[in-house]
Amino acid sequence: MKIGLLIIGITAFLAACNNTNKAENTISDEPKKSEQLGSLEDRIKRHIESSLTITATEHYTYKIYKENLDGDAKQDAIISVNRLEFAMNEASKSKNPAKQAEIGFMGNHNYIFYYDGGLDQLSPYIPIPSSPNAALKIQFENITSSSYKDILIDFRIVNGCFRDFLTVVNHTPQRIFQWKVFDGINKPKTEAYSFKFEQGKLSDSKDILVLKANFKQDQKVENIYAYEPKIEESSDLLYRFFFYPKEGKYITMKE
Repeated sequence: MKIGLLIIGITAFLAACNNTNKAENTISDEPKKSEQLGSLEDRIKRHIESSLTITATEHYTYKIYKENLDGDAKQDAIISVNRLEFAMNEASKSKNPAKQAEIGFMGNHNYIFYYDGGLDQLSPYIPIPSSPNAALKIQFENITSSSYKDILIDFRIVNGCFRDFLTVVNHTPQRIFQWKVFDGINKPKTEAYSFKFEQGKLSDSKDILVLKANFKQDQKVENIYAYEPKIEESSDLLYRFFFYPKEGKYITMKE
């Protein structure tokens, strides 16, 4: 058996944006909370608008998800941001607005920020290339450690949904795995996958099992980004991925 590094080619666009899923700097130069006025949510809102240069007239949405994400016993948070209105306005100025609408205004219009509870500071923005027609869906799981949670981010690209798996390293969320959740809404052929986590075989981190799943769509839907297909899980194991600490990501074994 030899180790083969995980290579997941979702789209050329995602490949080009691969390096954008990490913050450029570990932590911002934002002063401590005690040196500022306002609640944490006030600070978050100011930080979002300052970092993304959001004007007072722009309508955007954000959501705060609190969890322990680094094992220091302090509550951290992931803040998701959606800028659909901005994306639509930018598309209207392009040479082909209809094409931009057809691909769901694909680009860097969904973001996350990381709040480090121990340092009491907010990270720079981290873009999640996707369609802003759907806000990011955030979940947490114990995968790399039983002492803190890792971050699961679902994002939409046209007819499909993908999932990023991130863990916090040196105060910065880093992607360790990515896979498709489903694809084929309003298409003759569909595909779907489910995930399980089991005791790790190469490290203390849990293995990620990718299983074949299915979804059935009875009739065509108008809004593919709002549609949440019911995933039917199976016991058909397709891949088992192991966390490889040297690379800081998940890999699979090849014959």
